[in-house]
Amino acid sequence: MDMIADVAEKQSKEIYSTSIVQQTAYWSKVKSLQGVDSKAFDFKVKYTDLLAGSMDNTYVIGDLLVILQMLDSEHCLAYVPYGPEIEPSAENQGYFLEQLSESLRTFLPANCILIRYDLSWESQWAKEGDCYDIHGNWIGLPDRKIQEIRLNFNTENWALRKANTDILPSNTIFMDLRQNNDDLLGAMKSKTRYNIHLANRKGVVVRALGLESLETWYTLYRETALRNNFVLHDIQYFRIVLTARANNTASPADVYLLVAEVDDKPLAAMFLVISAHRATYLYGASASTDRNYMATYALQWRAMQFAKENGCAEYDFFGIAPHADPAHPLYGLYRFKSGFGGHVYRRMGCWDYPLHQQKYNYYSSMEFKNQAYHLS
Repeated sequence: MDMIADVAEKQSKEIYSTSIVQQTAYWSKVKSLQGVDSKAFDFKVKYTDLLAGSMDNTYVIGDLLVILQMLDSEHCLAYVPYGPEIEPSAENQGYFLEQLSESLRTFLPANCILIRYDLSWESQWAKEGDCYDIHGNWIGLPDRKIQEIRLNFNTENWALRKANTDILPSNTIFMDLRQNNDDLLGAMKSKTRYNIHLANRKGVVVRALGLESLETWYTLYRETALRNNFVLHDIQYFRIVLTARANNTASPADVYLLVAEVDDKPLAAMFLVISAHRATYLYGASASTDRNYMATYALQWRAMQFAKENGCAEYDFFGIAPHADPAHPLYGLYRFKSGFGGHVYRRMGCWDYPLHQQKYNYYSSMEFKNQAYHLS
């Protein structure tokens, strides 16, 4: 018996309100302005099929945004960023994804060889003792095959595969903003709290600026990219993120460019996106000089206050290293972000459902070898 009922395509402006930025009508608009196609779908599923032990036979209606990404001139993949939002019980997750994938198959282009779910669901291993050492430090996920065996439990085709890489961050820190400022500060590490106060004493001011300040942002961003050796987006990418609007929809998002300055000199900046009850720290940058002003600390603290003022209940730091390993390239970010308190949240990450097995196998091997997207 089919688990998913009544899958139907709809316009992206009809996507329901959600705190997940990448599942909003706003994000569909961003992708459209970047020249990338997307589709939106409704589906229905019974609570009894979603939640283990539930006796509720009523249906819950969910939706998801699917981004169509070309792999080469002839093939594409269907990418679901942080979706679907509806989260089944652990033992039902694989069957749910399988049923959803098969229901979506007929709506996707014939040249689509896989659906890649970048799952925002909490990792099934996040609360398992075997994944932590005796001090409570995260060791890591079990072997990939072990992960696949568990997720494919109860499926009919045993087809779900752990992707070679996670695209969006699978580890983050969430801050509960439903506390007063004193409690938020009190939960921080003493050094973080000290640096916030130091930045204030040194005269760091944080302002929300507009499109006219995009060059200011990009100068800091380019400096950060060179310092940390990551690939640059071009300035047009950020212009689209800042100016895209989905105001006449059920799932808009408000985007703010916050800049920390001393005597009108920009020292740090971020893109803050507010969607429903969540504020997400989407992109950040800082100067390589004048770091003694602790502008990045002032910026984060003001962003949290700004989010609270705009009705947010939580703040998503959007990406940390999986654990406090000094050898990890994101260790510095881990140390910085974890200083603000909050709790670490580990997502399931990217999972593939092949629609064309032979072509998927070829693509997957090419991706694993990091030889770009190419299919013959």
